[in-house]
Amino acid sequence: MKSLIWIALGLLAVVVVFFVGIFAASELGGEIVTLTTFDAAGTPAETRLWVVDDAGAAWLRCGVPTSGWCGRMRASPAVRVSRGGTSRDFTAALVTEPAVRDRIHALMAEKYGWADALIGTIRDGDASVAVRLDPAPR
Repeated sequence: MKSLIWIALGLLAVVVVFFVGIFAASELGGEIVTLTTFDAAGTPAETRLWVVDDAGAAWLRCGVPTSGWCGRMRASPAVRVSRGGTSRDFTAALVTEPAVRDRIHALMAEKYGWADALIGTIRDGDASVAVRLDPAPR
């Protein structure tokens, strides 16, 4: 019986270390922006995300297209991004083309290295959606 308890505790420790690693990777892996999305009532919600730049635009990656922030963005693409101490309004464009998605994956991997590789263990790369941030009309 003691052996089973030690095995269970060991497995629990592995799971805890893995998820602490995921949290550390997502928060300590590099540049993080704050994305503000808005629900149907206009209530803001903030999400901390990674960002890359490509072809003159900033890009995000929605690893779970049904997640809260991605769902709010689909319903209302007007978003605000705080980056480097500055906040700007954007219109989010969800881009589902596999070539674009793969390009954003590659840029994220290049920029975030080990952290992206670790996060990739819990993300379905083929289900991810690239999000281009276009400057909002004034």
